[in-house]
Amino acid sequence: MWQLAKEFFRFLREEKKWWLIPLIGLLLLLAAMLIFGTSSVLAPFMYPFL
Repeated sequence: MWQLAKEFFRFLREEKKWWLIPLIGLLLLLAAMLIFGTSSVLAPFMYPFL
């Protein structure tokens, strides 16, 4: 897993694709909200954001 992350950041550095970092971060945040929001006590409060 870490090898994939290192390779991805090496690609970003070499290709000057720094604009992908916020996009990936946003997708990871959305995935975390979906995963933790379905089985959490906080799920009713998160529904307006999904």
